[in-house]
Amino acid sequence: MNNPVVKNIVRFVLLVLLQVLVFDTVQFGGYVVPYVFILFVLLLPLGINKSLLLVLAFLTGLTVDFFENTMGLQTAALVFMAFARPGVIRFYFPGLEFEKGEEPGLLKLGVTGFFKYTLTLALFYQFILTFLQVFSFRHVLRSLSQILINGVVTTAVILVVMMLFSRREHRRRV
Repeated sequence: MNNPVVKNIVRFVLLVLLQVLVFDTVQFGGYVVPYVFILFVLLLPLGINKSLLLVLAFLTGLTVDFFENTMGLQTAALVFMAFARPGVIRFYFPGLEFEKGEEPGLLKLGVTGFFKYTLTLALFYQFILTFLQVFSFRHVLRSLSQILINGVVTTAVILVVMMLFSRREHRRRV
């Protein structure tokens, strides 16, 4: 798939379906849900227009909200994560040169760099989502532990997915 628009449309559909049909139905420990669909926003090209990034995050979150019946919670958290994404990239990779249209994947950032990038943004996403769901600081320690656990599990699942697909992509190039 050389066309980036088609590639991202296919990625969007697959990740949303994977989230809604698989990960939303299998909850680990009752409240741990890996949010794999955020990978769509994480892998958008680095030179993407910031307005387009926010619009795509909005539409992605809205789609998941529709299937999960969460009334905008996913949308709000994903738009916040998309808003923070350029700053996180500049923070972790200040000297790294990015070509136009290049994705921040494992090949470009390395496993450690991609892990830091994904974990940070997954924790931002999970922080907003959890506090919008709870809407209280009453049980702040339980909320913080849920944020940390969900963020780590989401990051681990995303890394597994990325390693599976980057191996296949690497084999295609060779």
